[in-house]
Amino acid sequence: MAVDIVVPEVGESIVDARVAKWLKKEGDAVAAGDPLVELETDKIDLEVAATASGVLGSITHKDGADVKVGDVLGTIEEGANAGGAATARADEGGARGGSAEGAGTKAESAGKTRATPVARKAAQQNDVDLKSVKGSGDAGRVMRRDVEAASAPDAPQQTTPAPVPAAKPAAPAAPPAPRRVAGERTEERVRMSKRRATIAKRLIEAQSTAAMLTTFNEVDMSAVQAMRARHKETFKERYGVNLGMTAFFVKAVVGALRAFPRINAEIQGDEMVMKGYYDIGIAVGASEGLVVPVLRDADLMTFAEIEGQTRAFAKKAEDGTLSLADLKGGTFTITNGGVFGSLQSTPILNPPQVGILGLHAIKDRPVAIGGQVVIRPMMYTALTYDHRIVDGSEAVRFLVRVKELIEDPGALLLE
Repeated sequence: MAVDIVVPEVGESIVDARVAKWLKKEGDAVAAGDPLVELETDKIDLEVAATASGVLGSITHKDGADVKVGDVLGTIEEGANAGGAATARADEGGARGGSAEGAGTKAESAGKTRATPVARKAAQQNDVDLKSVKGSGDAGRVMRRDVEAASAPDAPQQTTPAPVPAAKPAAPAAPPAPRRVAGERTEERVRMSKRRATIAKRLIEAQSTAAMLTTFNEVDMSAVQAMRARHKETFKERYGVNLGMTAFFVKAVVGALRAFPRINAEIQGDEMVMKGYYDIGIAVGASEGLVVPVLRDADLMTFAEIEGQTRAFAKKAEDGTLSLADLKGGTFTITNGGVFGSLQSTPILNPPQVGILGLHAIKDRPVAIGGQVVIRPMMYTALTYDHRIVDGSEAVRFLVRVKELIEDPGALLLE
């Protein structure tokens, strides 16, 4: 009996995906629960597991194919053929000089190694056997950080150690890339990932549907830096996380949104949906493009909870393990180009939100205070807003309110 392998429903906002990589070949024996194929969506990557034991009978959509929810990716043939196929492959392994029993066990073990798609790719690039890597993710799942740790030159071996060979001279540095020869004009076509293509589409949609305008201000970061310096050690000891800038700006944004609620709203038809909750998206750069996980009910979170959750999001984004629940919704977004050295920018809205705050690099600059020129750590801030619902005066006053709260961080306690 043939069992269909179907593109699962991942979430209400995801209707299509791309086949990133088949983990099994036609004719391979599979057990229920074995990962069969990796799918790439515009938000997350996921594995589709076998729902029955048997043999992978056919692959309908190969690597790189675009598919939709409900499409049949392939079939599993249930029944006695599974045992025959496994035995045949084991015999083939024995004929090549290995033990049939050992080959079967190795295949079974490899099939049951739980790892993220990013970790599998890293293992291939670094020639690391996933079975020898101890996973630090949920239920022992192997993450990219585990693979990188295992592939490091000084990484401890997790299998029986072999005799240490004699020291070898350091490998010579890689030669520099050859200079382009006169007349040589090479080009390479690289297909966009599903996420990158969706980001491009959404950014164009944002520019064509919203009346975007950006207003700027600058913030003196002296008070925040002084507060962090006073409390960073005790904060780290008490909560196990560093006191960064994120929590200050999240709290300041929530305070400003309370004062100017239309910046926390969205447009649906000819109505404004005014939201009485504050789900703040934190833009995080990932290898496949920007993602925006959401701090839910940020107004109810402590500084430690904000910092801890933000760092957890950054780690998940790097490992490729963000879930739909992490990314869904959001009423306002904060993006920080300053971590890459940006001094100024005009961030693009994250629809259907009508406001996004851009943070930038902190630089010592001369400023006039009390009739004197002093050097202060200054940051430019930028608010992009949808002029269809947010008036210019609201946007300017919102940014001024953020500035006031950051320059007097004690006032955040009153918000």
